Amino acid sequence: MTYTELVQKIRDYTEVSSNVLTDTICNGFIQDAEFRILREVDSDNNRRYVSANLVLNTRFIDTPSDLLIVRSAQIVDSDGTAAADNRDFLQYRDTNFMSEYNPKGETGVPKYYSMWDEDTLVFAPTPNATYTIQLNYILKPAGLSTTVPTTYLSQKFPNGLLYACLVEAYGFLKGPVDMLQLYDKKYQEAVKGFSIEQMGRRRRDEYQSGVPRIGKQ
Repeated sequence: MTYTELVQKIRDYTEVSSNVLTDTICNGFIQDAEFRILREVDSDNNRRYVSANLVLNTRFIDTPSDLLIVRSAQIVDSDGTAAADNRDFLQYRDTNFMSEYNPKGETGVPKYYSMWDEDTLVFAPTPNATYTIQLNYILKPAGLSTTVPTTYLSQKFPNGLLYACLVEAYGFLKGPVDMLQLYDKKYQEAVKGFSIEQMGRRRRDEYQSGVPRIGKQ
């Protein structure tokens, strides 16, 4: 499904013309729907791993430019394997906890991390040496638009994307509640089916043995 096809389907399903549902308004539906899906659907296509260095006496690092959600953080050896004395994943805490836990910036092996702001991660205790940290995160892919006519979601999860857009559209139009509930139910059903598909890929022998993943961009 392309961007143009999705916009037309939104208008067709709601029976509302482009005079009301302009391209700008439909773009808002699409963006909100994509954001909802990214937060609710565990898609392998959007998983990324990156290594970074925690520097002695420096508790902040910059996040990847395409980061949406951090899934986990772990101290690893330089080759990417779990460090022998640091096999546990770091625990996520909010910034208030981080400030209260380590107000004087005491050093040690980091145990906790948090999003300090949109572009920065903070760790506690403050690193007492240089460590390699591996981040597992969900990226924020390019959204569907006139300049990006197809995306992974529009090709692999078209029904779910459409239903999520229709939920946004009926909410905007203040349309019949039963229609909004209908498409939200259809969206939830589509999510379940897509999630089962993702789990099936992970169980396949070729997936576990390192063959490139289907749909990987």
